[in-house]
Amino acid sequence: MAVSLAELILLGLLVDWLFRKLHIPGLVGMLFVGVVLGPYVLGNINPALLAISADLRKIALIVILLRAGFELSSRTLARIGTMAALLSCVPVILEAAAITLLGHRFLGLTYMESAILGCILAAVSPAVVVPMMINFIKRRMGAKKGIPTLVLAASSVNDVFVIVIYSGLVGIYLGQKVSIASKLIAIPVSIVLGITVGLCLGWILYLIFKRFNPRSTKRVLTILAISVLLIRVEHGLENIIPFAALLAVMSVGFIILEKNEHYAHEISAKLGKIWVFAEIILFTMVGTQVNIPVAFKAGFAGAALIGIALIARSIGTYLCLLGSNLTTKERLFVVISYSPKGTVQAAIGAAPLAAMKLAGLNTGPGEVILAVAVLSIILTAPLGAWAISITGNRILQVAPPEFKDSYQAASESEAKNGN
Repeated sequence: MAVSLAELILLGLLVDWLFRKLHIPGLVGMLFVGVVLGPYVLGNINPALLAISADLRKIALIVILLRAGFELSSRTLARIGTMAALLSCVPVILEAAAITLLGHRFLGLTYMESAILGCILAAVSPAVVVPMMINFIKRRMGAKKGIPTLVLAASSVNDVFVIVIYSGLVGIYLGQKVSIASKLIAIPVSIVLGITVGLCLGWILYLIFKRFNPRSTKRVLTILAISVLLIRVEHGLENIIPFAALLAVMSVGFIILEKNEHYAHEISAKLGKIWVFAEIILFTMVGTQVNIPVAFKAGFAGAALIGIALIARSIGTYLCLLGSNLTTKERLFVVISYSPKGTVQAAIGAAPLAAMKLAGLNTGPGEVILAVAVLSIILTAPLGAWAISITGNRILQVAPPEFKDSYQAASESEAKNGN
């Protein structure tokens, strides 16, 4: 396993450098490394490493969301709150509705099966979107209007919205007694509870850090460990009370940033260094989940359905931005930023198939759902990342120096204190 991990790191660093030289986001190369070395192509990765890939992806995702939390200032959120709320649900609903209505015509699925597929495809990939938005924030690009923060915040809530609805639809499909009303209520409850728990934990951590003043490295390790435990708590409570652990993770960083920018800047800088490793692990591991033969089964019909659904999503995204102070080009950037699939599709794309097998149902629809989910990653993750990079660099304007981000302040703080 150690050898496979070393190979992934070296190849990940190499392709990251090579793709950046070609003006392509490095994560695209890392995805391809995972695909090629994964079990569905060359099969060069140790099975023991693949066995723990879900946990590795989870830890890397936590690092992303913590970094996101340390970039969510209350001033920016106050400006973009309404737009972020609309973006978290309207594009999802339109995309899922398009797939629900057209799934039978394109793929031969029932309306319920199409709705399940719609929920899986409607989730935007935090693995692709969040680090790219943080990179723009780091360079103060679009900071004056809070555009990267808008995408960052909305995409995180988007995934909670999608996953809660998905779990309810699967329950109904399998014949379980699932209350539609309770599932709809679970969406705001999980969001509010997740944010509340995260804010409380962040406040407690702030008080502890203030009292004992541990080194920034120990602060980071403490926050990472608590974040992992939050994910565990979510799984433990899933049949009791809805709880959005990922939003709790982001909220921890948010409250520490609000209470003490110095601590937040130091922790943000440390997380940035951890991300160098976590990024390679996340994207190569996501790549290993891409089953090329399965994706080919979806064929042209699957690709066409994905394309039409993205058009519906794009219309919804653009409508949410009407009346804002964004220019037409800036709205186009947000539309593009809301297109990549990857993390959620890799995590739950195969879940309906497994559930159908367990329930003794016909697994044909589950295989179709898996194939289209995989195809959506192949089509949208690389192209979406490339398009975000190109349009962002051309469209987003650099904010004045007073919009200094936490990364720059962190670097200054580290240089000053020698941490």
